[in-house]
Amino acid sequence: MRSRLLPLSLAAVTLLTAAGCSSAAGSSADAGPAELTVWIMRDSLTDGLLQRFEADFEATHPGTTLKIQIQEWDGIGQKITSALASNDAPDVIEVGNTQVAQYAAGGGVRDLSAKTGELNGADWLPGLAEPGKVDGRQYGIPWYAANRVVIYRKDLFAQAGISTPPTTREEWTAATAKLNSGDTEGIYLPGQNWFVLAGFLWDEGGDLAVKGSDGKWQGALDTPQAAAATAFYQRLQALGHGPRDSDEAKPLQAEVFAKGKTAQIISSPGGAAAILKANPELKDKLGFFPIPGKTAAKPGAVFTGGSDLVVPEASGHADAAYQVVKELAGAKWQTEIAKEMSYVPNRTSLAGVLSGNEGAAAMAAGAVNGHATPNSPNWAAVEANNPVKQFLTQVLTGADPAAGRKASEAITKALNSAG
Repeated sequence: MRSRLLPLSLAAVTLLTAAGCSSAAGSSADAGPAELTVWIMRDSLTDGLLQRFEADFEATHPGTTLKIQIQEWDGIGQKITSALASNDAPDVIEVGNTQVAQYAAGGGVRDLSAKTGELNGADWLPGLAEPGKVDGRQYGIPWYAANRVVIYRKDLFAQAGISTPPTTREEWTAATAKLNSGDTEGIYLPGQNWFVLAGFLWDEGGDLAVKGSDGKWQGALDTPQAAAATAFYQRLQALGHGPRDSDEAKPLQAEVFAKGKTAQIISSPGGAAAILKANPELKDKLGFFPIPGKTAAKPGAVFTGGSDLVVPEASGHADAAYQVVKELAGAKWQTEIAKEMSYVPNRTSLAGVLSGNEGAAAMAAGAVNGHATPNSPNWAAVEANNPVKQFLTQVLTGADPAAGRKASEAITKALNSAG
């Protein structure tokens, strides 16, 4: 499962050396002809797009041949970990953006900090760039992003007298309350959609966990910011019939929406395809807007999922490998990829290339307030037993007044585990 809009649960990375021991990009002495092995994940790009990139790169870099190998998400964590620890690693690897800290902890990923200037790093989406930076060093180069938006029924909005999508939380809840009438639910929001809670938490100035000056992590679901975020989640969730004890996959929220009695869901734009597959009669009735923020000045915070590109230390052609990264992360191929795949480009200045695609344009608009999960190599251990989901159900059912403290303790323990 990809580390984009759904959580990953990966095997713990074996710590080989301190991450600070990695060398700077461009320090290798590779020169002359090179065959570069590039690992790209299944379905990240179409075959046609990959073929065009390969032909273009080889034409503009004489003597260099690309060997693009498609990888499966199932089991990729251990496969990459093993490759980084070997002397026969590929030259470029696509990784989920929240995986970078795990791989960097093993010391097998090249530090590309010196290249961020020429890669226009100041223009990168913060929520995509930040997970690629570990202890101040940029190991992962942002490639493309995706995030959640609100998918809504245009016809139901019109029937309720709502002419334009809401841009603030208050407008959103007012509109949703108006839609929540008769046999129509205003929004389907399951109780354990913790990525949505995280967005509300970031809007309040909080986080799922914070790192102290001593390097230790502390869970942060027992803070005033968390209380404000969960109060809004509870208020919004009550304007529909979503279950309090399951997430968006149980049942699949696209299938719930497709039944025709739901006005809104929070999903990646790609969820629309699943809705239409289940109910083709909703064609031309679906719209998209960014998750509203506390004010109209900025959209609501969202989790930015996506992929980064890394260069293993063991690459025998590190300079040439960097050129692959530079091209894929550059304006030309960012534009090509965004248009063909409906991804958000890695640069804020390129958001306009999605203007003809309503869902992708809404996603790009929301991406400017993108964030990532705590940048710890142990974050996968949190997701494995996910105390955030348990916390949400407890809050929504009023089952445990100390739920925030207990969830914070569980997060703290997982993030500070040595193993």
